[in-house]
Amino acid sequence: MRDKHIHIAQDSELLKTIYRQVEEQLIVNKANFTLKIWAKFIFYFTFTAVCYSALFTINSSIGFVLFFVLYGFVSLLFAFNFSHDFSHNTIFKSKKLNNLCFIFIYTIVGAHAEAWKQRHINSHHYAPNVEDYDSDLKISKLIRVIPNSEHFWYHRFQHIYAPIAYTSYSLFWVFIKDFVILFSNDEYTENKGFKYHLSFWTQKAFYLTFIFALPLLFSHQTWYIVLTGFLLMHLSQSLFLLFTFFMTHHVEQTEYPTTDKNGFIKTSWLMNQIKSSNDMHPFSETANFILGGFNNHIAHHLFPHYHHIHYPRLNKILYDILLQHDIKPNQTTYWGGITSHLRLLKRMSYADRKNGL
Repeated sequence: MRDKHIHIAQDSELLKTIYRQVEEQLIVNKANFTLKIWAKFIFYFTFTAVCYSALFTINSSIGFVLFFVLYGFVSLLFAFNFSHDFSHNTIFKSKKLNNLCFIFIYTIVGAHAEAWKQRHINSHHYAPNVEDYDSDLKISKLIRVIPNSEHFWYHRFQHIYAPIAYTSYSLFWVFIKDFVILFSNDEYTENKGFKYHLSFWTQKAFYLTFIFALPLLFSHQTWYIVLTGFLLMHLSQSLFLLFTFFMTHHVEQTEYPTTDKNGFIKTSWLMNQIKSSNDMHPFSETANFILGGFNNHIAHHLFPHYHHIHYPRLNKILYDILLQHDIKPNQTTYWGGITSHLRLLKRMSYADRKNGL
């Protein structure tokens, strides 16, 4: 699905070169890959299970809240490292098994799996950072990152209020955004029939039972301590989630391709993926282990069919090719990405005529 990007012969040839050289040079040891996957799964599943189990055994109210918050971080990292790859069918050969595992892991963080997957694959991966194509740009008018987009008076302060606003995102996603999508006309879902509704309500019911009702009924804490832990989990989880997500596409160096009057995107598909994405520690095995490949975002957009475990080695090949063709990938550290994102918000806090854009 690249028909809306303009064709640039040079970029098409470069893309073929990239695919060919990665295919030739990246040696995948299936036995080693399987071992790493199982080791990573055992690590994150055990860590998540321990944090969740502590909610029912710990007597200290402070300790309970701390474990609730820790569970939020660990379960999110569990989702980072597995649900994303499951959604792209890179773990099992069976698409049904990949999808089933994807739904399960997404359910434990409260989001409606099918709605996210349809937008992520059919919209975001098709044309990242392109207004009217990338559904991730349609979340809220509270934050302005797109040049020449509508400017409101409150954007003048967005670099100040953004970190506070970000803390509410997972609550907004779980309890508002998913419901709005369910009951609205949706360009990404052809049929919201019985099966779709059953999946939605089952996932929501499971999440609320698992994360709130069971601790409320069987932990040693009062209802207001459970509620406090639940809310603080979401606030801290949201801040980490949004900063990590925004750094993959919304820092100072990333670009926002525009379209012509006929809706054609004024760049090639290859350059759209590269120039609108940002990497964080792209060669680091440690960062890749923690962030599940989100730190290798250019590689992910070009090779969504490759599991993220391969990205640090794949990047050595990819970066070499790009630099040989005078293409410098966007790259920051994790903390540098946070400050760069905030500087972007500061830059975009002004109306375009004041910002000289």
